Amino acid sequence: MTLEQVIFILVSLLTVVTGIVVVTNRNLFHAALAMMASFLGVAGLYIMLDAGFLAAAQLLVYIGAISILIIFAIMLTRRMMQAREAAFNSQSGLGLLTAVGTFALLTSVIVRWWGFEAISGRPEVADSVLQGVVSALGTAFVSPNGYVIPFIMASVLLLAALIGAIYIAWPAEYSEDEA
Repeated sequence: MTLEQVIFILVSLLTVVTGIVVVTNRNLFHAALAMMASFLGVAGLYIMLDAGFLAAAQLLVYIGAISILIIFAIMLTRRMMQAREAAFNSQSGLGLLTAVGTFALLTSVIVRWWGFEAISGRPEVADSVLQGVVSALGTAFVSPNGYVIPFIMASVLLLAALIGAIYIAWPAEYSEDEA
């Protein structure tokens, strides 16, 4: 087993285990922290696939913005930070047994149906392909024949949603006869 395979297994385990923690943890704050770790694992997988731009976008957008926003929302709702009841009940064992059995059944069906071959090494990709991905993405966003119109429409829609959220959240002014 090579070092690259060991790193892949560790990063994959980080992603899967923290993903399971996200959906099984009843404390929302701890689940959000586990979600950040899961996103970090996905960024690590992107790096192993030589997709540095996607890894950077994953770090900036999902960990740097969305996860922090979710943590702020959880911390600002004080009820969610209080202790909850136990995460497991009397059916936890049966649920775990069912999940493991279903996983084993699906794995055996997939292996028998499609076969299984170990992937060795990295696929050969031309350097021009790897270097041109980001510039091609940028060109597709802003070229007249690309996605410039949907990009602008999405920007206007997000601006309208932001203005609507500010309008709804703005405190109403009361006149003296209403008070």
